[in-house]
Amino acid sequence: MLTRRLSCLALLMALASPAMAADAPTYGEKLEGFDYGWPVKHFTFTSQNQPLDMAYLDVKPENPNGRSVVLMHGKNFCAGTWDGTIRALSASGYRVIAPDQIGFCKSTKPERYQYTFQQLADNTHALLKSLGVDRVTVIGHSTGGMLATRYALMWPQQVEQLVMVNPIGLEDWKARGVPHITVDQWYQRELKVSADGIRQYEKNTYYAGEWKPEYERWVTMLAGLNNGPGKERVAWNSALLYDMIYTQPVIYEFSDLKMPVLLMIGTKDNTAIGKDLAPPEIRKTLGNYAVLGKETAKRIPHATLVEFNDMGHAPQMQDPVRFHEALLKGLQAR
Repeated sequence: MLTRRLSCLALLMALASPAMAADAPTYGEKLEGFDYGWPVKHFTFTSQNQPLDMAYLDVKPENPNGRSVVLMHGKNFCAGTWDGTIRALSASGYRVIAPDQIGFCKSTKPERYQYTFQQLADNTHALLKSLGVDRVTVIGHSTGGMLATRYALMWPQQVEQLVMVNPIGLEDWKARGVPHITVDQWYQRELKVSADGIRQYEKNTYYAGEWKPEYERWVTMLAGLNNGPGKERVAWNSALLYDMIYTQPVIYEFSDLKMPVLLMIGTKDNTAIGKDLAPPEIRKTLGNYAVLGKETAKRIPHATLVEFNDMGHAPQMQDPVRFHEALLKGLQAR
């Protein structure tokens, strides 16, 4: 009798699965329907002969300390995923500006665009100019670390301090043996993005094997964007961006950074673009942040390295209290 009941329960769950999947939220091409929890503003401009719209957050503190911070998100992140960091910085007196870069999240996904880190940096510089913001501290996470580095190299006199949080690009994957794939191949891969795949990847990479209920919101955000009505345009831009990341390393220019640099590393991170494409003997050598963080700190003239030995790719989300305590201390020590 018990066996029959269990079998019936299993059958009901199996039959319910497609309906449950169908009920999962989906979002528009510009992440319409997903709320960041902050008022979203828009900067419209022309780039590469087309009108573009960059969404951004601009959070002004109640008690300003006179400093402005620009937050640069990663490849699978958005301005909204900086929520905890925005709150911590704003409470400490910082004005916080967090854009969604073109091609990401709530910003335009162009049908055609030559993506370069220089172009994204220039877009961000134009946004800050429109806001009357000159001197800034730039904080970049993941792919945002590569962008923040490029921004700091292009406008060194305007960057008071550079903070990199588990940046990717601490190694040149092409030189290390990760094979090239075409934009069309990236596109086909991106069309297959699923909530289950996102969740498993984030658990293993972002959170060092841990999972908490509050992480699910960001899985929903990313899966809903990639499976919404504009999923083909989202996937195409994602493919172009992956090609940019793979082909435009910044590692060779770390020694040219002139400002103080705070390098914050979760040492259990194992991120490496295209790692799954590499031969097994090469794959196992990639994304070793326990080593990469120390090597990178040696390359940068004025670097301070902060390591979190129990954290992964997203320490600001895995342990916000400890991360933000270290961040604020590092900003004050500038």
